Amino acid sequence: MDKFDFVKRKTTLFLQKNRKYLISVLFLAIVASSVFLSEKNSLVNQSAVVPSDLLRKVQLGAFPIVEPTIKYGFVLDTFQVQEGEVKPNETIGELLLANGFSGNDVVTLAEKSKEVYDLVRNFRVGRNYLFLTRRGEEKPCYFVYEPNVFEYVTVNLENGLEVRKTERPVEVKESVLHGQINSSLWVAIEETGASMEVAAKMEDALETSVDFSHVKVGDEFKLVYDEKYIAGKRVGVGNVHAAYYKQADSGKEHYVFWFDGGGDHVGYYDQEGRPMKGRFLKAPVKYTRISSRYNPRRFHPVLKRVRPHLGTDYAAPTGTPIYAVGNGVVVARGYTRGNGNYIKIKHDRVYQTQYLHMSRFAKGIKKGSHVSQGQVIGYVGSTGLATGPHVCFRFWKNGRQVNHLREYFPPSKPLPDELLPQFFKVRDVYMEKLKAVDSLTWQDETAP
Repeated sequence: MDKFDFVKRKTTLFLQKNRKYLISVLFLAIVASSVFLSEKNSLVNQSAVVPSDLLRKVQLGAFPIVEPTIKYGFVLDTFQVQEGEVKPNETIGELLLANGFSGNDVVTLAEKSKEVYDLVRNFRVGRNYLFLTRRGEEKPCYFVYEPNVFEYVTVNLENGLEVRKTERPVEVKESVLHGQINSSLWVAIEETGASMEVAAKMEDALETSVDFSHVKVGDEFKLVYDEKYIAGKRVGVGNVHAAYYKQADSGKEHYVFWFDGGGDHVGYYDQEGRPMKGRFLKAPVKYTRISSRYNPRRFHPVLKRVRPHLGTDYAAPTGTPIYAVGNGVVVARGYTRGNGNYIKIKHDRVYQTQYLHMSRFAKGIKKGSHVSQGQVIGYVGSTGLATGPHVCFRFWKNGRQVNHLREYFPPSKPLPDELLPQFFKVRDVYMEKLKAVDSLTWQDETAP
């Protein structure tokens, strides 16, 4: 056997014996080169794009390949990552200057971001951000800001400070909820495992038929509603399709169904197709309680003498939003020693409402402002003659203060006859879903 044949034979035996090892090394080399090329390509495309088949965790013999960290469209493992949270009074300009950028860069970014997402005006305390810097370099090449869970903003710090906003894909799933009041609506919602956003949505749907400031033990509720998910994580509540509420003391049942008939025929309707949006809301604040009722001979807790209380007090934490109970025009906004910060709204020639003891007024609300039903006009406080945070709600009819809880307002007109068959189909579908609920804390099994 000559020398050439001997070397050839030894090489063949080595390759056969170490085939798995050589394949592992070769695969690692392919992955490394792919990531390198993707990172290089990100100079143009603003993000390192990695083929999906390379993102899986692969095990070859004794050599594991760890799945890279992908976030905001970048392979974070290929960068030096500087994460942060916006501090009080901190600006994006200060962050850029601290990371080696000039004042001209800050001005350029401010101008360019206006077209996509105004980073100067919308830079909020507590929001997350990060700088990405290539390994071995000092100056960041990307900046990412996350204003909310639904989107993020990317700035290419190398390519002319280009700004891009990316919306995360949202998956919507239908859920069903069933609960019973044992102490308060808040506690009942918490017991089901749902969020307070669900309570707010339910109150929006039923606000003209149920007084949620006066719930009682034994009251029952059901909902069919949408929940929003991003990457399998619950991030919010969507539309309420149907809601049911049964009052324990009277046994009265309330049903509402969302229906879109086009034009002006969009909103919540009862079983017969009558709009649920009444003339006035039941209360100016949500999920709260009545702390003092309309009483012509009430003993005043501050003045220590009998004095008529011609309004209804709703106790709520300071800062709780106060809503206009109906459409109208603000005819007074001011402060007095007794009323504190207050607003008065004229709804028409017959009705006016007043809201007292506010901690502050909502932005843009002033005398002459037109407001719509459900619009925030101020926030609960304890200004003026008040022993604690609440809103004193007063209701005028033909210039005379009355107890709004005893007023009768005629129901709205039903849907036109041509839309009723379409509405009844929607109603029947969701009626069956409400009836199918047989557990106090059941949610749709398809939800992750």
